[in-house]
Amino acid sequence: MTRTLRVGLGGRAYDVLIGTGLVDAAADHIRPFLKRPVVALVMDEVVSGLHSPRLIGALEAAGVTTHAVVVPAGEETKSWAGLEDVCERLLALELERGDLIVAFGGGVVGDLAGFAAAIYKRGVDFVQIPTTLLAQVDSSVGGKTAIDSPHGKNLIGAFHQPRLVLADLCILDTLPEREMVCGYAEVIKYGLLGDAAFFDWLEANGPKVVAREPDALAHAVGRSIEMKAEIVAEDEREAGRRALLNLGHTFGHALEAETGFGEALKHGEAVGIGCAQAFRFSASLGLCPGQDAVRAERAIAAAGLPTRLQQLSAHPFRADALVRHAAQDKKAEGGALTFILARGIGDAFVARNVDPAALRDFLISEGALA
Repeated sequence: MTRTLRVGLGGRAYDVLIGTGLVDAAADHIRPFLKRPVVALVMDEVVSGLHSPRLIGALEAAGVTTHAVVVPAGEETKSWAGLEDVCERLLALELERGDLIVAFGGGVVGDLAGFAAAIYKRGVDFVQIPTTLLAQVDSSVGGKTAIDSPHGKNLIGAFHQPRLVLADLCILDTLPEREMVCGYAEVIKYGLLGDAAFFDWLEANGPKVVAREPDALAHAVGRSIEMKAEIVAEDEREAGRRALLNLGHTFGHALEAETGFGEALKHGEAVGIGCAQAFRFSASLGLCPGQDAVRAERAIAAAGLPTRLQQLSAHPFRADALVRHAAQDKKAEGGALTFILARGIGDAFVARNVDPAALRDFLISEGALA
């Protein structure tokens, strides 16, 4: 059974389809957006090897000419060089402004292809077909597209909404265990930031989600996307409530920057630590009950996610460096630190003018070097 959720953005509203077999039926869903039967399919080498014959076959069988643009896998591809490469290859294909780009992959490909779509010939339409749990529940919905900079993650980008998102749960069958666990970090984030009942459900059913039990997985993905769609419809450009979706991300992005945005610490793992730190920091400031911070950490850890800096012992972190990265975060205003903190489970809020000294002291208490 396919579930359809609407991202209500007026004339730019679009559907997110959640179900099984959506890749095989992709041509039927994409066809209404084609001015001519041509698509550029952006994917990484891993997805290309695993799934491209299935998707290209379905499109070509429906008479849609499909040009594959294959990029290297990994966060390093989300760079100026990676963006230039994709754009130049689209130009070489003589892709027209009325043609469609399909982002077929995880968050890296979705961000990169979406940003390329935003700027190619001043903007072309694109469709997201996310192939990871993290991309299905988070990055494929909402129109945030970006590349990384040596100064930080996702600092160069644009808001560019897709025309359609196809979240095929079957495609998660081939996802490595580590990637499933990383995606779960974004799932549990939704419960922590704004739905205590969903968090309660995840405490009991989280292992089933990570194990890909069909009913549990469908519920977790559906509720996560439902929350994301509601928040995006209310606050598309993150002027208010949408910032809550960054729970754990300011801490996490700082850790990613320090580890080089590579395999040593994947984004979902950084978000897992970041959410746990956000709750512990909130508790240390007297904002959140200590038992809620403990409960959040236990639920995150139960999924196999790291929650402490000591679990990343191969890389020593310096508190001052992490504070500097936090100051570069997109939410920072007027040079002041902004974090998403919590009053309790399901009750996150935007905390402005966070004291850098208090943050530094907290990070040292967490094991960062002074």
